[in-house]
Amino acid sequence: MLYQDALLRVVAVTDAEFADYAGHLRVILNRHVREMTELPTEDAERVFGVVLACEKLLREVMLPDKINLASLGNQVAHIHWHIVPRYCDDPHFPGPIWAERRRDVSGGTLGERRRRAAAIGESLRLALS
Repeated sequence: MLYQDALLRVVAVTDAEFADYAGHLRVILNRHVREMTELPTEDAERVFGVVLACEKLLREVMLPDKINLASLGNQVAHIHWHIVPRYCDDPHFPGPIWAERRRDVSGGTLGERRRRAAAIGESLRLALS
């Protein structure tokens, strides 16, 4: 958990299937709601504002080639957003992170990305306070 307030929380994704994606964040609504359009406007704006703040921070800290934003909810019908830093040499690029793996990332490259990701928590708390 990197940040939490009454509406939502931001977590660093540590699922084994995403181990090659240091800096992958998930913004999760605290209460159960299926779709963004079910939220009052001010809550939807806050959720998306946090998503954008996460994207901005990841761009600054992780220096990715691209950021992917995804809110699928097909397996978990609950509002949550994935914010994923992407690199041309990552295992699934140019496909989505859920696609078939195309390559491995060198240990040194992944280690450097993990070192950068370690700085995200405090920066995020400052940005969202």
